[in-house]
Order: sequence, then C-alpha cells, then structure tokens
Amino acid sequence: MSQFILHKENTRGHANHGWLNAHHSFSFANYYNPERMHFGVLRVLNDDLIDGGMGFGTHPHDNMEIITIPLAGAIAHKDSMGNSAVIKNGEIQVMSAGTGVSHSEFNANADEQLNLLQIWLFPNKKNVTPRYDQQTLDIAARHNNFQQILSPNADDAGVWIHQDAWFSLGNFDEGFETEYKIKKAGNGVYAFVINGEVTINGQVLGKRDALGIWDIDSISFKANTAGAEVLLMDVPMELN
Repeated sequence: MSQFILHKENTRGHANHGWLNAHHSFSFANYYNPERMHFGVLRVLNDDLIDGGMGFGTHPHDNMEIITIPLAGAIAHKDSMGNSAVIKNGEIQVMSAGTGVSHSEFNANADEQLNLLQIWLFPNKKNVTPRYDQQTLDIAARHNNFQQILSPNADDAGVWIHQDAWFSLGNFDEGFETEYKIKKAGNGVYAFVINGEVTINGQVLGKRDALGIWDIDSISFKANTAGAEVLLMDVPMELN
C-alpha cells in the first residue's frame, strides 16, 4: 500500500535575512519542525533567493552529499580542495563532504538575483575523501522527459554521489502524461514542482509544492500547464 506526504509551498520554513530569502522544505537553521526532519536520506531542500554579490562565507561540512542546482543566475564557489568555479542555470554541482571540507558560495553577479536549490543527502559511506564535480546538462533532453541528472554510478548520466539515489529533471507540455519507475526497491520519490501545475498519483501540485511517496514501484505523472517543471528525487527511505 503506497504511502505519501504532501508539503504545500506555504508550509515550508521561511527566513528572510534581507540579502537571503530562504524557504526550507525540511528543518534547517532556525526552522525546526519535528515532523519534517528528512524524507528517507533526503535531509535538506533549500530554495534560496540571494541578492547580487551576496552569499555564504567559508563554512565547513562533513559526511554529507551536497547538490546545488541554480534555477536562475549563477553561483561562485570556492572550497578547501582548491576548486574555484561558477555554476550557472543549466548546470549541476555536487560535493561529497566526507572527512571534511570548507567552502563559500556567492551570487556571481552583482546586478541580478540568484535562485538556487541546495539539497543535502545522508551518504551511504562515511569519511570518504572529499570530492567535487559539476556538469552542464542538456536542457533539451528534459522536454517531455525525466532527464537523469544524478545517480550512484560515475559511468551513468549526470553527476554521481555516495548514495543509492537518482535525481531527474523534467519540463513538460500541457497534458503530457508519463510514468516514472522507482530505480531501487525500498526507495521513495520526493517530487518538487519548480514551475507550473502537475498531477502525481492523483494529487494536484502547484509551484513549489512537493509530494513524497513510498512503498510503490512507480508513480503516474501528468502536466496540467505548459512549461511544468519538476525535480524528482528517488532516494532510499532507510537511513544507513
């Protein structure tokens, strides 16, 4: 029997620091909700708006898989591994914090706002050597298709992480219908609507709504509006 949890856009945690307007799908920083600590190994999903030239100074992480997806604008990244990069809309960045890494993240542009999703997953291996990667994605490949952008396999499409998780992005025409099959037994799917309106397993979701589903083999999907954009996160439900 499938189970689900619905997270409406307006139920997310919210913190407006002036230069940073952040929405938290799960408990983060000053937002604490004991019913929204994580979805399986998915620990953090932050939807951040960052003013021009502003950002997060150098800070540490360890034993976490950190994925950044710019939705608009570009982010300037520097880390203790010696990486210095700019990640733009249409790209994905991943960092395995492992034994420990420090990094900074700033809006790369002074005159436009940056909107990004930052996602943290618990790893399935602790104290790995920290690593960094970024990739440019073929945006056309997600038209009426769930384009894989992350997996556990370095030889597969997208970036890879230390976890049995698969992420997919799709951009759909109005009325398009499809089915998504769960990649691994025991995984669930957390679907986050970036834009538009969709119906997943009979549940209508609007912009920035999310639906977590588990104890299933597949989900049904329909786009109700043109340009509906969705991020699917197929993740283990059991913490390692």
